[in-house]
Parts: sequence; structure tokens; C-alpha cells
Amino acid sequence: MNPPRVDENDYIDFLIATPKAASATEAARVQPAQPCPPAHDSFSRLLLRLEPDPDRLWQEARPQVTLDAGVLVLDDSVLDKPYAKHIDLVRRHWSGKHHAVVQGIDLVSLLWSDGDRHLPCDYRIYHDAKKATKNDHFRDMVVAAHGRGFRPRCVLFDGWYSSLENLKCLRWLGWTWLTRLKSNRLVNRDRQGQRPLCRTEIVASGTAVWLSGYGLVKVFKIVAPDGDVAYWATNDLTLTELTRQQYAEFSWTIENYHRGIKQCTEVERCQARSATAQLNHIGLALRAFLRLENFAFRTGVSWLEAKTVIIRDAVRLYLAQPYIRLSTA
Repeated sequence: MNPPRVDENDYIDFLIATPKAASATEAARVQPAQPCPPAHDSFSRLLLRLEPDPDRLWQEARPQVTLDAGVLVLDDSVLDKPYAKHIDLVRRHWSGKHHAVVQGIDLVSLLWSDGDRHLPCDYRIYHDAKKATKNDHFRDMVVAAHGRGFRPRCVLFDGWYSSLENLKCLRWLGWTWLTRLKSNRLVNRDRQGQRPLCRTEIVASGTAVWLSGYGLVKVFKIVAPDGDVAYWATNDLTLTELTRQQYAEFSWTIENYHRGIKQCTEVERCQARSATAQLNHIGLALRAFLRLENFAFRTGVSWLEAKTVIIRDAVRLYLAQPYIRLSTA
């Protein structure tokens, strides 16, 4: 049997460099001049040959994280597939980007951040609620992170994941958490009886209340300039408003991460139909982002600029010897 013509790093390098759709055909077309370059089948077989495994991402991220520092941020994002009619894993999901239900693949990510670095450590694909819900994936990833030795300063997540089962799981792990709660969440302040947060007096420095079904938590009420009200809650009763603001800023790093993987790693643009190929493409795209993030931390060059430099060099070579001209014949 002949050995494989391409490996994981060949595909990752292609994802970092290409500005086009991430297809096996395009990967073959851009190979450097060499005797017997790999054909598109080599890349197609690579995506089918690999065993989809989030642990490969963790193996590369592990040397770059500090287990007992920083925060863990968890959220999901929809990888848009508006024209996919025959691609496995594609379902209809609510998209915060489009503010509508769209077709795509739902990626649930766990990110470690210390404010300077934003490193993906784990991920899951949500596609069948009968097998595992988003909350199941949440608990699976935080338990796995605990087993890997993480001791974060705080775990940050969207209100979608603020179910009692998730909060109790984090309490069982002994971790501090911070999340947003909906205004209709029932709480009890000073034995006044259960009432929704929107009808509970919350002071500027935060108020300790009894969260129905959980126990004591500290709630902060944030009023935006446009009048929107947000409620942040934590199990750390000593948390100050200043620290809450710092953690809230950290929680936005995952939004930047989602933007980065979509703009710089072509994570949405795989055209393969099979679930195995899609899962492998997503895993390799996240590992490509890990390289971009490491490069940005070492050099100060942003993800997008690092990718643009590659394209800029190609444009410069063309401008030195342009060959597309208006023919007079």
C-alpha cells in the first residue's frame, strides 16, 4: 500500500493561506511545483481517513495555556451553510449573527483566555438533540477541562447555558462562574418570597439573592445607555463590580474567536458532504486558528493581517509580471 501523499499539516497550511473555498480541488491546484504533486483525491481521502477527535486540538493547545490562571469561556456559533442541501450535520439553528433561524452547523467551543491570548481547547458539534443537547455538551466539556487540570479564575458563558443542572455541575467542580440571567428568573431576596429578577431591587454593587433551585448567588443589574437591562449572576458572593466588568470583557473574547475562525481559517467553506469530512475539516480549521493565534502573540501581527500578507505577496508577484492584458487581435 502506498503511503498517504498529504498529512494534517499540509491541509492546515492550505487553510491558513487560501482566500477561496476550502475544497480538495483547490488544495491540489495550489500545490508547489514538484514531481508528482498530490491530486485532489489525496486531500479528499485525508478528510475521510482521519478520526475526528477534539483531543488533537487540546494536545496542541496544552503547551500554550496556564491551567491555574485565566478564564474559560463557553459559547456556540453557527457555521453558515445557506446553500447546503446534501451536507451531513447541517440543521436549522438560531443565529445571533443573522437574528434568524438559518441553515448551518452548530459549533460549541471552549476557549481559554488570559486577556492577551485566546486559545480554543475543546469543541463539540451540536446536531441531534436526541443524542446530546447543547447543555450536555457544556457539561461534557467542563468536566473534561477539570480532568485535564484546569483551575480557572472563572467560567464565563451565555445565559443560554445557565440552567440549574449546568450551574450545579460547576459548583460540584468547585469553580467560580459568571453568566447572564433572564429577567424572569425567579429569585428570593431577604425572604420576601420568589419573584422575577425584573421585580427585585438590585443595588449597584450587586445583591445576594436566593436563586430558585440553586442557592445563594450575587446578581448585578446593568443598564445600558439605550435602556436595555442585563442581569449578571455569580456564585462568588465577594465578587466586586470592577472584577465583574473585567470578566465580562473576557467573555467577549469568544465572539472575536468566532469571527477569527470564520474570516481566517475557512471553517465554514468546506464543500464535503459526509459528516466525517466535515468534522475533520472543522477540527483542522480550529488547529489552523491555534497557529494564527500563536503567531499573533509572538509577533504582534493580527490573524487577518498574517493571512493578508500571504495574499499580498502573491499579488506583488503578479504585478511584477502581469499577463492578463487587453488583446488587440
